[in-house]
Amino acid sequence: MDQADPREIQTLQMYLNEYGQQIELMTQQLSMIEQQRLEGTAAIETLRALQENADGAVLLPIGGGAYLRVKVLDAGHVLVNIGADVSVERATADAVGYLEDRITELEALAKKVAGSVEQLQGQATEISRRLEAAYRGARQAQAGQGGSS
Repeated sequence: MDQADPREIQTLQMYLNEYGQQIELMTQQLSMIEQQRLEGTAAIETLRALQENADGAVLLPIGGGAYLRVKVLDAGHVLVNIGADVSVERATADAVGYLEDRITELEALAKKVAGSVEQLQGQATEISRRLEAAYRGARQAQAGQGGSS
């Protein structure tokens, strides 16, 4: 077998490191998408519960595990952040629909990012195989040189 090219090994290692970093970033992105999806789902559940709650009393978290019991003045309308720090007032049913649409978009985005992660992992696995083969070749070449001296 030909001696492994050190430049090839270095290049493969560089690619493997880059793929690892990309996978890490995309995994973090997936976590953020999932967090947004969970927040949207919680908001929908809260809005629906408010519609069913006759007295309008809710527990408002204020931090440190402390809550205030408060009354919602207008459960029929909600301020919804539509992006770029812009919020609009919507009827609760419209807000629920908007949040459901946002969740659907997040799920589609998560699926796309997960597919990219899977593809990168496959490429990283292939590079790992090639790198391992190059290392084996280098060790065999080194052993062959050491045995003939």
